[in-house]
Amino acid sequence: MNEIVHRKNRHVDAVLSGTVNAHDVTTGFERIRFEHCALPELHLDDIDLTTRFLGFELSAPLLISSMTGGPARAQEINAILAEAAEILGIALAVGSQRVALETGDSHGLDRRLRQHAPSIPIYANIGAAQLNKGYGIEELQRAVELIDANALILHLNPLQEALQKNGDRDWTGLRAKIGHACNGLDVPVIVKEVGFGLSAAVARQLADLGVAAIDVAGAGGTSWSAVEGELSDDPKTRRLAETYRDWGIPTAEAITSARRTCPDTPVIGSGGVRSGLDAAKAIRLGADLVGQAGAVLRCSTQSVEEVITHFDTVIEGLRLACFATGSTDLEALKRAPINAA
Repeated sequence: MNEIVHRKNRHVDAVLSGTVNAHDVTTGFERIRFEHCALPELHLDDIDLTTRFLGFELSAPLLISSMTGGPARAQEINAILAEAAEILGIALAVGSQRVALETGDSHGLDRRLRQHAPSIPIYANIGAAQLNKGYGIEELQRAVELIDANALILHLNPLQEALQKNGDRDWTGLRAKIGHACNGLDVPVIVKEVGFGLSAAVARQLADLGVAAIDVAGAGGTSWSAVEGELSDDPKTRRLAETYRDWGIPTAEAITSARRTCPDTPVIGSGGVRSGLDAAKAIRLGADLVGQAGAVLRCSTQSVEEVITHFDTVIEGLRLACFATGSTDLEALKRAPINAA
C-alpha cells in the first residue's frame, strides 16, 4: 500500500511538472467557433448560469474533477477544493478512495470533507477494475459513506493500468459488475474515463447498464500514458508510454458522440478544458456539466482563494460566451450557432 501512496504522490508531481500533456492530439475545441452576435439584446449581469445536475442546483455548470495524491497531500488538497466548491456553488469529485478503504485510514477522505462543503454535491470515486479484485456493493457503499457522497464515480483507465507497474490487467466481465453497482447502490453511479475518452459505443453500453451520468474525459489534456512513462524506470515501458502519449478520442468528439448516442443521459465534458470558452464549447456540443482537474491542480496546492480566483475567471469566460452569442442561459447557449473547422 505504501507503493500506491508513493505512486499517487508522484502522479501529482508529474502533472504539476507540465511535461505530461498530450503533444499531437488536441481537445478539438480549437476547431469550434461560435457565431458572434453583435446585437445580443440582453444585460451581461442577467445571464443565468445555474443548472441542475443529478438533483442538485449549481451556480455554474462546473465540476472539480477527481485529483489524486498521497495521503497527507490529498487531505490538504481536498479540504481546499471542498471549501472552494462550497463557496462557488459547484460540484466536487474526490480522487480514488482505494487507499482509504484498504488501510482503514481515511487521510481526510471522511466526513470532515462534508464539514467543508455541507451543501454542494460530492462524488466518491473508485477504479472500476477493483470490481475484479474483490470489491462489491459493500465496498462501494463504504466509499460513499466515508465522505457522505451524493454519487459514486467508477473510473475507467485500462491503458494507464496496462502501462503501470503491477497495474490492473484483468478487465473481463466489468460491464455486468458496473450494472450490478448501478442497481445495488442507493446513490447514482457516474462512469468516467481518465483522459482517453469514451467512444459512442461504450457510452451507449454504459447508458444501457443504467449509469446516471457519463464523463467522457477525452484526450487533449493530461496524458496518463505520459504520466506512467514519467514514473517508470523501465526503458521499454517509457518507450511504449511515449508511443501512446497522444492516444485517445479528442474531448470535443467524445462529447458530441456521447450526446448523439445517449440523448437522455447526462454528460460531463472533461479532458483538457482550460478556459470558460472551452467550457462554453463543451456545453454547446452537448455537455451538461464541465469538469476540470489538471488546470486547477496547481492552485489547489496553494489556497482556497487561488482556487476561487481560478474558477471566477472560468465562470466569467463562460458568461462572456453567452453574452457574445446572445444566449440568456445555458439552454440558449446549447442552441447558439457554431462553425466547425
